[in-house]
Amino acid sequence: MWVGVIPLFCVLGPFDLALATMTHPLIPPVLELAKPIAAQLGLELVGAVFHTHYSPPVLRVDIRRPAADTSLEDCAQMSEALEAVLDVTDLFPEAYVLEISSPGLSDVLTTDQDFQAFQGFEVVVQLREPHRGRQTWQGKLAQRDAETLYLNLKGRPLALPRALVEQVTLTAGRPD
Repeated sequence: MWVGVIPLFCVLGPFDLALATMTHPLIPPVLELAKPIAAQLGLELVGAVFHTHYSPPVLRVDIRRPAADTSLEDCAQMSEALEAVLDVTDLFPEAYVLEISSPGLSDVLTTDQDFQAFQGFEVVVQLREPHRGRQTWQGKLAQRDAETLYLNLKGRPLALPRALVEQVTLTAGRPD
């Protein structure tokens, strides 16, 4: 049964889930339904938000593919699968728009995949405490292993103990 679902709209770009501070009561059951679907498709469920101030309201579900870039095909597959499940529930008695999107790239590097993908890019490293007299370092990301984060500072290598690293953030600089 179709409940006025409008076709897929996929956004591949930055999104801040912190903006969605108040959770709509429909979000927890939507997440329960969406999580196994995402897992079956090899995707990770990032979050969801229900925008009731639009007419019709917009349900946006954010996904990402952990091992690669999230594609438009990933969004389409998730949309079709989730739509089929939502259509048989009574969660949304009125028409709504289902959007499946990807939060896109974050400036903050966190995963091993991030550190591999951005080798050679300019980063700022914030430490928990000073190392060699400084708490903030900027240079090109060389590599990261279990113990150490390596930067290239204008041709000079720098090894920072990974235990001291609080945050690594991309800057505008791209590899040469």
